[in-house]
Amino acid sequence: MIIKMDDYLPQINNPASDKLERLSALGAYAGKMKIAPASIETNNHIHTIYSFSPYSPSMAALLAKEASLAAAGSVDHDSIAGAEEMLEACKILGIAGCVGFEVRVSFKIDSYGKKSPFADRKINSADFEGYAYITVQGIPHQNIARAAEFLKPLRELRMKRSKAMTVSANILLKDAGYEEMDFDKDIVDYSKYKEGGGITERHILAAMSEKIIKKHGKGPAIYETLKSKFGLKISPKIKAYLDDTHNKHYLYDLLGVLKSEFLPGIYILPDENECIPVQKVTEFANSINAIPFYPYLGDVKESPTGDKKEEKFEDEYIEELFNELSPLGFKAVTYMPPRNTAEQLKTIRELSSRHGLMEISGVDINSSRQSFNCPEVLHKDFQHLIDTSWALIAHEQLATINEKLGLFSTGNPLANMELNERIKTYSVYGRKLDLYNPGESAEEIAKIIME
Repeated sequence: MIIKMDDYLPQINNPASDKLERLSALGAYAGKMKIAPASIETNNHIHTIYSFSPYSPSMAALLAKEASLAAAGSVDHDSIAGAEEMLEACKILGIAGCVGFEVRVSFKIDSYGKKSPFADRKINSADFEGYAYITVQGIPHQNIARAAEFLKPLRELRMKRSKAMTVSANILLKDAGYEEMDFDKDIVDYSKYKEGGGITERHILAAMSEKIIKKHGKGPAIYETLKSKFGLKISPKIKAYLDDTHNKHYLYDLLGVLKSEFLPGIYILPDENECIPVQKVTEFANSINAIPFYPYLGDVKESPTGDKKEEKFEDEYIEELFNELSPLGFKAVTYMPPRNTAEQLKTIRELSSRHGLMEISGVDINSSRQSFNCPEVLHKDFQHLIDTSWALIAHEQLATINEKLGLFSTGNPLANMELNERIKTYSVYGRKLDLYNPGESAEEIAKIIME
């Protein structure tokens, strides 16, 4: 029996399989694939099936490889469950891998324990004031289990809130004549929650989308339904997507409509038990020698990517915010060049330099329409972000060997170096790793540093 290359892809991306089966299929596929020359481009913010994404960690790594990325990293909401598979998949493919997680936190208390000046301001979350998304990345591999334990109560609380939102959504579905969602079957299982995955609002919206598609099929009837039964407004561009019965991104396009137009009607705000104080997350990150990042969003005027409405976020008080990041425990800032203007990016670079914060870039991937490439980082003004990605990779590998070798560890023999010099040194170390066996090569580099 001849097995074709494409026969492996469903196995690599099968969410019902366990990670060993997916990795085995990836290994077989990698042994037959043509190796495309790698570019210098990297992306360390790829979501997987362990939060919300069309891709298993194995498939995410494969698509990164096929996009000629030199490095790829997984970052899931409230979850680190895909980390080990992502790292192993990257090794199979010979690209650099790194892992982390993303959580929503409260900025309502400042570094002195008093009410924060950001308590009543919209930060980088469109949902409400005083809360923000942050990432923890570069997690030493021996501490992945500790990260999973830290996230467990947050996942449980978000699951309960999601269940309550599903009740509200089901009332609207039933009133409109649709089949109701089964929370356990349609949402919990889909989210990989029982394996440590995180449930997001997108899981609910995806399940709703499935119910609507099940009744009408793909095509113009969907548009008429959304307009007449739910009163949703749809742009001509999205209408064309929904009218196309051969649209392979159909579920994600419909989900996007529901997210912008339908979600506000069922959304339940998380409380401060779920969105814990930012200091608790940064303290935990620093305690395991991971790196806590503040993700800059910035005001949206005319969105360069066309996926956000006009809205104000941090820009009016950006200097005040940066003054507080280091005292709150942040070591770095992450941003997405495609989503910001040249002026915004210039400001963030200047502020990061002034406050001694590492800069990194990562474009979050959670839809089949998104490209794994981010050509903006190849511009001469942003190629330093390639260096910082390699420094992050070296940090993760070296801190796995010896936590004193974390990029920001006070016990690091290079701790007296200026941050920029330390990052440059670590970026060189990252590029020297044997990407098919990074652990062994990291041990050799660790010996050199510790001599």
